[in-house]
Amino acid sequence: MSESHQLNGEVHGEPLPSGRVGARVIVPLTGTPGPKWSRALTAHLVQDLTGHRAVGHLHVRDVVQGRTLVLEGVEAQEATALAPCLRRAVELANRACEHDPAPCEANMSCDEAEAIAQDVANELVTPAR
Repeated sequence: MSESHQLNGEVHGEPLPSGRVGARVIVPLTGTPGPKWSRALTAHLVQDLTGHRAVGHLHVRDVVQGRTLVLEGVEAQEATALAPCLRRAVELANRACEHDPAPCEANMSCDEAEAIAQDVANELVTPAR
């Protein structure tokens, strides 16, 4: 079974705390990547960005965070160069995980896991009793 993800949805920017350089850029993915895909994406992104100007403040160590890519320290002059690098890194991570063996047996169905998550979500929006 292979693992494949795509850039998906609206990209958001957030300011960083005073004293930091650049912005935090949040890019949604189509799913939650596993560790191998995350490592492959990070490696390809770092390789592709090496030599680019204005990447000295860019943090990519924990770029994959759940269903999003989070890049901190993105400066205005590198923003346009970052998009093609992200697209290539996603494509190469997908290729690296194309022929992964089937994952181990899950302890429950996806529907059961989603039901548990919904129970938690419902309690988060319901006032404490």
